[in-house]
Amino acid sequence: MNIGMAFKMAINSVLSAKVRSLLTMLGIIIGVASVIVLVNLVNSASITMRSELESIGTNLISVQITRGGWGRGRSVSLDDIEELTEKNADLFSAVSPIVSGGATVKYGTNNVNSSVTGVNETYMTARNYEVIEGRALTETDMENRANVVVIGEYIRSELFGDESPVGQTVKINNEKFTVIGLLKPKSSNSSAGGDDDIMMIPYSRATRLVRNANITNFMVVAISSDYMTEATEAIEDFLYKKFKSDDGYMVINTAEIMDTIDEALGAMALLMAGIAGISLLVGGIGIMNIMLVTVSERTREIGIRKSIGAKRRSIISQFLIESAVISCIGGIIGICVGVGGSYLVCKALDMDAVPLSEQGTVIIGSFAFSALIGIFFGLYPANKAAKLNPIDALRND
Repeated sequence: MNIGMAFKMAINSVLSAKVRSLLTMLGIIIGVASVIVLVNLVNSASITMRSELESIGTNLISVQITRGGWGRGRSVSLDDIEELTEKNADLFSAVSPIVSGGATVKYGTNNVNSSVTGVNETYMTARNYEVIEGRALTETDMENRANVVVIGEYIRSELFGDESPVGQTVKINNEKFTVIGLLKPKSSNSSAGGDDDIMMIPYSRATRLVRNANITNFMVVAISSDYMTEATEAIEDFLYKKFKSDDGYMVINTAEIMDTIDEALGAMALLMAGIAGISLLVGGIGIMNIMLVTVSERTREIGIRKSIGAKRRSIISQFLIESAVISCIGGIIGICVGVGGSYLVCKALDMDAVPLSEQGTVIIGSFAFSALIGIFFGLYPANKAAKLNPIDALRND
């Protein structure tokens, strides 16, 4: 019997018992679909997080001076950080202090609890904030400690409704500030704690507003993401010399955050794929069981074929191909269910769906594994069929 004839017989066998074949495939379908959905969800989370970090900026370095350094009487000022960036102009393009604290902002009878962030004139550009109405903070605002504020969409919607906020006076912690700018929304649904829940004022004014003259947080901007490693090392060397140890500060860059996220999500993807793979093994056992039943039902057919000269390998190939066909059809159905299901789940969770062009590895891997499962678990039934004695098989009723 040639391979083509074996495939034709396998298809006919599947079609002749549709319900039984579908139930046999069910484990493979669930296993393949689960692997694709779970891996795609992890990859989707990675894409979403990467997109959010890129919106923040891929060349940003966060420097935080911790209490360990201050407690020993050593500190780092804005002048120190600016001097470092000026001496390494080939690595750094800007620096901004960050002074933050909780705040209650009021306009008329409306009020909202939020946080206020004190920054300089370079911060908004580095963080990819865009002013759509009014203006941004300027160096003059820093020098004059001006009572001016740039607000996000969430603050605008809570305080002003449809009214233009620019030029209006608000009270932040009972101190009057003039709204000079409105930021472009960063998300479609502005909410408390989100990217659009933000108020930025001059850092020189923020130190007084939040009653903290010590600036302990800085944002340093590397000239490009390609120089993140060198820029981070330069800052760490400077701070180590300043504190004589490495426990008085923390330096974190967006590239390191992304690498950490990728490693964690990669390990999670493997774990989830492994868990989902158990369904494939269960499906394989189901295929083995049904093939044993098939061998039992077709014992007389096997005896006739062997009595007219069918070789052992022909019997084995017939049942192996039938097992593989069942598994592969289940794998194809599982792929369709998994791809469609992962798309729907991502949309329901408001996550970026993984493009189909980037799912090739998981799709091919799942299909290949399902085919191997079919062949592996079909070996025993096929071998059992091939070992039947023709005379005993013909006596079977």
